Amino acid sequence: MKNWIVESIILAIALLAFGILLNRGINNFTDRDRVVTVKGLAEMEVPADKVIWPLMYKDLGNDLTTLYTNIQSKNRTIVDFLRSNGITDDEISIAPPEIIDMEAERYLNQAIQYRYNATSVITVTSNNVDQIRKLISEQTELLKQGVAITGGDYRYNTLYEFTGLNSIKPAMIEEATKNAREAAEKFALDSGSKLGKIRNASQGQFTITDRDANTPYIKNVRVVTTVNYYLKN
Repeated sequence: MKNWIVESIILAIALLAFGILLNRGINNFTDRDRVVTVKGLAEMEVPADKVIWPLMYKDLGNDLTTLYTNIQSKNRTIVDFLRSNGITDDEISIAPPEIIDMEAERYLNQAIQYRYNATSVITVTSNNVDQIRKLISEQTELLKQGVAITGGDYRYNTLYEFTGLNSIKPAMIEEATKNAREAAEKFALDSGSKLGKIRNASQGQFTITDRDANTPYIKNVRVVTTVNYYLKN
């Protein structure tokens, strides 16, 4: 009889413990179904650290030999201008001229004054953005020497780039994650819950764009991080 009572007590305690554990398991399982998804944004303005500056000009003529002579002379004028302003030969690239024979254009129905239309491009690629920006504003000096740099051709726009993304990535991801957590904590507070652990997270793609059309040499770097948090009572 005594042994039966002891066994009954042990069984009751075991059932009670099992019930508590089962209740906790059910609650944990329920909590795992309660998830909030938030996004954290990080943005940073940075100066461009690389510039590609094409100096394009056009020339016309009826004699190819004379045309090539003129192109070589103008190329020397441009290169001398660049060198005198601190641009190194490694930063200068001279492309072969593009020559269009206007008489060979089958769709041209009007009389032509010049048979050959030449386009010549000298490209400067440099990490000294401020120096190149200064030279761009001073390129009218070339006009005084008989070289008219032509703009407006989409193929030869000045391009500014930012190549130091890896150096700012960790700080931006940290900021984006922090902003996501703040949003999740606010959601949990408003819903009468507590914020749990991270269920999963994904880092969005970094984008680099011009700050605006007037300042392409200043870049806006942006990343959005998506984080799923568990909510608990």
